[in-house]
Amino acid sequence: MSTTSETLIDSMFTAGAHFGLGRSRRNPSIASYIFTTKNNTDIFDLEKTSETLKAAKTYVEGLAKENKTILFVGGKKEASAAIKLVGQSLNMPYVEGRWIGGTITNFGQIRKRIDRYEKLVSDREKGELAKYTKRERMLIDKEIAKLEKMFFGIVSLKRMPDAIFVIDPLKEKNAVAEAVFAKIPTIALCGSDCDISGVTYPILGNDGSKMSIQFFVDEIKKSYQAGKTA
Repeated sequence: MSTTSETLIDSMFTAGAHFGLGRSRRNPSIASYIFTTKNNTDIFDLEKTSETLKAAKTYVEGLAKENKTILFVGGKKEASAAIKLVGQSLNMPYVEGRWIGGTITNFGQIRKRIDRYEKLVSDREKGELAKYTKRERMLIDKEIAKLEKMFFGIVSLKRMPDAIFVIDPLKEKNAVAEAVFAKIPTIALCGSDCDISGVTYPILGNDGSKMSIQFFVDEIKKSYQAGKTA
């Protein structure tokens, strides 16, 4: 094992990336990535995890070199802050809350709703809503707030993403299903209860703790940044 691999494994261990869930919750598709089971908790083989991470990082770096768009997805509470931060830092679209059905498979209609949101915000900033009554302006403000909550993270998504990065494909099964249907490659941090059969680049590790999630998100971010500067 190279020094680089050892350092990566040490970093993953420190982040708690080796912890899976209870043995009874293990998905059969990840069995070969489990090193052992301790106190009924599955423990990932971090040597194998490092290989899956390296494959994902290489792919992400290639996407960056071609100025491709990654849609970052992670709505559960342990992941939302990290997903929002990486999306904003890379100027990439992100979903940090509930996945809106059709975001990929019905993108044309979703884009129309985003365009509606952008127009209303623009009109409000220009003072063009002054022509409406107080009640009408109140209703428009409510519509803006609703659209903002649903779509703010993907306003920059002008066309279908080239890939999606997901935290916990079991939790985000609808996002993964839409990506698979649209033949969009999926990169995902997968816990021991995840089915990795539909994931193009699965990264096997702890997808349930903030520290572990932040570690893997940072690794993907660094790879994209490296690709942009290569």
